[in-house]
Amino acid sequence: MPTLSDIQAEIGALSSRQTTNQTQLADKFKGIWPEILKLTSHDDIETSLCALVDILVNEDMSVVTSRQQLSELVNCLQAVDNVLIVKSVGLYALEKMQPRVLSFEDQVASLRQHLASIYEKEHNWRQAASILVGIKFDGQKKYTSEYKMETYLKIARLYLEDDDPVEAESYINRSGLLCHDVKNEKLNILYKVCYARVQDYRRKFVDAAQRYIEISFKTIVDPSERIEALKMAIACAILAGAGQQRSRILATLYKDERSQQVASFPILEKMYLERIIKRGDDLKDFENSLQAHQKALTADNITILESAVIEHNLLSASKLYVNISFDELGALLGVSAENAEKFASQMISEGRMEGSIDQLARFVHFETSSQTQLWDQQIRQVCSQVNDIVNRIATAHPEWTANALDSQMT
Repeated sequence: MPTLSDIQAEIGALSSRQTTNQTQLADKFKGIWPEILKLTSHDDIETSLCALVDILVNEDMSVVTSRQQLSELVNCLQAVDNVLIVKSVGLYALEKMQPRVLSFEDQVASLRQHLASIYEKEHNWRQAASILVGIKFDGQKKYTSEYKMETYLKIARLYLEDDDPVEAESYINRSGLLCHDVKNEKLNILYKVCYARVQDYRRKFVDAAQRYIEISFKTIVDPSERIEALKMAIACAILAGAGQQRSRILATLYKDERSQQVASFPILEKMYLERIIKRGDDLKDFENSLQAHQKALTADNITILESAVIEHNLLSASKLYVNISFDELGALLGVSAENAEKFASQMISEGRMEGSIDQLARFVHFETSSQTQLWDQQIRQVCSQVNDIVNRIATAHPEWTANALDSQMT
């Protein structure tokens, strides 16, 4: 069993360069790493490793030898079970390598990845992300697009775990630029997951729901995770502001047979069928299942769910009433008459509901399209789609189209 004095003597010999032969020097370094790990005192291991780092980052040492032995240091740290030693020596090595970081890009990247994994296991998300941010992708080494995308997404995921969607979004945007160069489908799915989570945090629930729906159909994803993505899609659809975009998402989810397995399906069904939702309609259980950021308060000092339910009930009321007073609408929505007017005016001004407000009479007048207008609109859509199909056929088969038209003319 080596003693600290033995190790110090060997380190002293390496420091004084008693041999200039690079092969012999490499052999001496190769022999000392396992000897250091055999020391019984954690402090002695840490001190000895840091002393070797000082030798290796010295400009007098050959760059080739320094790179080789710093890589050995990373391997050595990966074999150490005591995370306090790994973090202390790892951070010390990063600090010492920083002035010559361009000479040790591989070693710095490997060490940062290892340290980040340790902080991640400790749920120290921000510190793990900060460590990875230090990897320089604009240096002399050319990293693959896949490695860069994987690292960017890991940083984004760590910031999301730390409830920082702003920082996460910047790294998701960087990874998005690499999607076309990366053929790894798992990475592309991870990108969609991170993107959906950012949209979810930013309360862009319609966009988030669309992404979650896409993920729920990916066969490469584990079935349990696909159901989880479907649950997130339903939650986002319920929390989204009422309007045509949300209606399309609700229709997609309602027609998906898997949605019936989700606990929040009754609320989804009532929203899709445009029924009035009362406060006791399974809302409490659904609200308890939401994530912390989804329970935040809006500018009106009500929860996101309460706001979504009020807007949904308002849109449902527009299908039942031709007009309604502010007081009656407030009673129906469970809010004051002033807030009822505020919600109605906002939805009308944003084009999410058709109607007008008479402030003098204190009435909301709803406008509903007649059956004839709806029929005309559907006919126009069908004609437009048929015309588009004809144009595509003419582009793909011009000769056949010309012959067909000539035969009709004669």
